[in-house]
Amino acid sequence: MSRLTPVSWPDLVKRLKQLGLKGPYYGTKHPYMMKGDKTVILPNPHHGEDISVDFLARFLRDGGISREEWFSTE
Repeated sequence: MSRLTPVSWPDLVKRLKQLGLKGPYYGTKHPYMMKGDKTVILPNPHHGEDISVDFLARFLRDGGISREEWFSTE
């Protein structure tokens, strides 16, 4: 299985859209995306900073997204 690598915020959003999530929506402290009744809270975008592997792994687990699904969006 491939290893997770850091990802930029725009790439994260693009890949989540490929997995069928809608958004990102704003209006709370953090942007979020939705798929059906599932809501995934995104980190705030910080220009020039990638999302770390540790955070990405936790984000995918909490969002119910398997690594296979994640790697299918490359």
